[in-house]
Amino acid sequence: MSSSKEYLTFILEQLSGLDQITFRAMMGEYILYYRGRIIGGIYDDRFLVKPTKSALSLMPDADREIPYEGAKEMLLVDNVDNREFLTELITAMAEELPAPKAKKKAL
Repeated sequence: MSSSKEYLTFILEQLSGLDQITFRAMMGEYILYYRGRIIGGIYDDRFLVKPTKSALSLMPDADREIPYEGAKEMLLVDNVDNREFLTELITAMAEELPAPKAKKKAL
């Protein structure tokens, strides 16, 4: 099952207080980025984030779900209606995520 554009739009609106939130469509789902770093994504109309230390601390009882077959577990964000919480979550996670890889230039 693919994610709906409406759910993506809702999540992006909830995260609109953060600068540099971007997304990339990927096989019917959406990968979400904050300042170029992958924070998680929208999978089957579920907002899943990487299980960083801060995410686990802020959501200790979060369900762990697999976004697609063969993927690593991620945390289900079920408090998507609370903009303040989402802002705190993404901001806290940002420092723990790897920086974007430099793109190789073609010769």
